[in-house]
Amino acid sequence: MTGLAKSMKNPPAYGVTSVDHALQLAVVLQVEGPLTVSEAARRLGVARSTAHRLLSTLVYRDFAVQGEDRVYRAGPVLEIAATAESNVGAVRAAALGPLKALAETLDETANLCVRTGRTVRFIASVECAQALRVGSREGMVFPAHLVSGGLVMLASLSDDELALLYAAGTTDGPSAAWPEPAQLKADLHSVRQSGVAVNLERSERGVVALGTGVRDGAGVTVAALSVSLPSVRYSPRGVQRIIAALTTAADAITAGLEAGAAVTRAHG
Repeated sequence: MTGLAKSMKNPPAYGVTSVDHALQLAVVLQVEGPLTVSEAARRLGVARSTAHRLLSTLVYRDFAVQGEDRVYRAGPVLEIAATAESNVGAVRAAALGPLKALAETLDETANLCVRTGRTVRFIASVECAQALRVGSREGMVFPAHLVSGGLVMLASLSDDELALLYAAGTTDGPSAAWPEPAQLKADLHSVRQSGVAVNLERSERGVVALGTGVRDGAGVTVAALSVSLPSVRYSPRGVQRIIAALTTAADAITAGLEAGAAVTRAHG
């Protein structure tokens, strides 16, 4: 009787209807697929105007995207939740200490992101102490080719994997999610040569970022580490110092992942 009671779900005493409706739509998009406004209204038993507001909010928070056909589909956040590997939590845990040290060493904001498809999501961010600084990026989603961490992770893919990722006919999101092929090829060639990606106000005006990859014990790029700073503080003369600090932090995260994996194997 006790076990049954614990497993049953009861609605909260002070549930917020609009929140519940938005969560229902998010689940439908992720589990069942695309929705029109009319279908959403019918599923929830609400007016089309209400359904439209709910879907628009999901789009704003990257839980949904709307195609040119005006149909809503699962957005980057739901795609990440559906396909992210179980080690994302382990990567974040291993990165928090090195991220804090990186932010303190450079006195700039340090970030960690993972890639799902053509997008990246920032899963951790540590702000620096300076009054003028780049704010936390945690939870934000960007097209992979627009940010330094995304470029680093795209550069780890083979040419065939990239071709499939950006294959014609698979677009269902905003045009910003689609890079110009020749530019992407040049960008990735540069990243593969140096191991570092530089974002000079590509994703946000007034923001510069440098990123490098984070590898697991097998040498697979599982995430990307980056440092973001206001463009007014950026100077090519300071790049080598940033790269050195990024490399140290990335190596520390890899070591943390290897240690965690060893503990897991020992208790397995």
